Amino acid sequence: MTSAQDDLQSIIESAARLGVQLDQEGALQWLAALAAEGEQPVVSDASGVFGHRISMLDFTPTDLERFRRIGHVVEVTGPEGIVEGALALSGSAAQSKIQSFPGDCDYFQRLNIKAGTREEACRIMADCMRAAARRTATGDPFQFLEGKLGSYPDDCTHGGVQRSKGAPITWTPAEIEAEVIHLTMADGSERNLTWQDAALDPGWCKLDWVVTDPARRALSNASNVIDVTWEAPDGSIVPLDGYLDAYFQEVYLEADDLPTFTKVVQHVSDDALDEYVDRLQQEVRKYLTKQLNYGKAAKRMYNIFRLSGKHLEAAFVRELFDEPATILYQVWSLISTLDNATQPGTSIPIDAVRDQADTLMLQVIDMLEGDEEAEIVSALLSLRRTLEDQDAGERRTAEVEAAQNRVINLVNTFFREKLEGVPSIRQYMLDMQAQS
Repeated sequence: MTSAQDDLQSIIESAARLGVQLDQEGALQWLAALAAEGEQPVVSDASGVFGHRISMLDFTPTDLERFRRIGHVVEVTGPEGIVEGALALSGSAAQSKIQSFPGDCDYFQRLNIKAGTREEACRIMADCMRAAARRTATGDPFQFLEGKLGSYPDDCTHGGVQRSKGAPITWTPAEIEAEVIHLTMADGSERNLTWQDAALDPGWCKLDWVVTDPARRALSNASNVIDVTWEAPDGSIVPLDGYLDAYFQEVYLEADDLPTFTKVVQHVSDDALDEYVDRLQQEVRKYLTKQLNYGKAAKRMYNIFRLSGKHLEAAFVRELFDEPATILYQVWSLISTLDNATQPGTSIPIDAVRDQADTLMLQVIDMLEGDEEAEIVSALLSLRRTLEDQDAGERRTAEVEAAQNRVINLVNTFFREKLEGVPSIRQYMLDMQAQS
């Protein structure tokens, strides 16, 4: 038996002890593919998608047409010849081969803008994002929720909530329509900040929706994180937020976008992989300490392990995502979706909300048993009744939080027990917690 097989056997034994089924042959094949050379993007001739070699190992085209349909909703577009983009799946949606119960529909878009000056590029970006938000403000299969653009210039109050200098600004649909937000500064003075002024220092650009899928009787939160670059007349390409994202987790939906992708990512830093892993580790520390969520920590640890040579640990975490109890992570995510879909003024039919709640309960009943099943089904039944009353006010907020707290406690227990059962992963988490 080789050293690699010895190490894998140790992981398999840990998995068996923890009640996690791990396919040895499949794991060996995946490890071999992971160790292969090559950094060029891989294009699937059959499906027309492309991405980093490691990302493509975890993607299956089973739901590709659904993701493309939702992509038509969330994609930001602009004038031909001036704005070009490449839309990708990210997060659990991009890992559909291993994520049996994915959370939200997360998208990532590279948006390259050709303009004479940086300021002009910022203006075009702001116009394109606003047009996308207005185009999808409300409709049969979707409901726009909010957008992020710019950062707060100083400590202030916005919408009755204290905001810190440098934090990303969240814009409501009404504020995007008006192109202005009203801020109360720390000294009590009032200040208006326009959409176009915020775009000059864009920071984290993101748009969020609730989308429906009648064929699947399902609701999803959908988001698009937009990485905007400015292509100057001399051909140089500069990220408007000062950082050009790496491409280690995206699966791009259309092969026709490969030229735009290739043109932009050639400017990614040589240290992109190290920087990407470091950013993920910052999030792991956060979810293991300040915002306890072992499910989110596990998803980020998987990407860290597979990209930093901890392939056996990645193989173990990879198997966790297929365990029946991980449906709880999806339930936790979809509770927010149900809440968003039933806010006053929504275009999402209440029947779609009922269908989603009923589907969640049936899945929980099918996958879980005993006290866990009873507890979650009870919370979902109570939540279902409350969500149908759009005037529930504080009771509604309390019911949503209560249901999510019940679920996240079970999620944390499941992932913590499994992750801590593997000595090397347990030590990694202890190190992350010590560094927070």
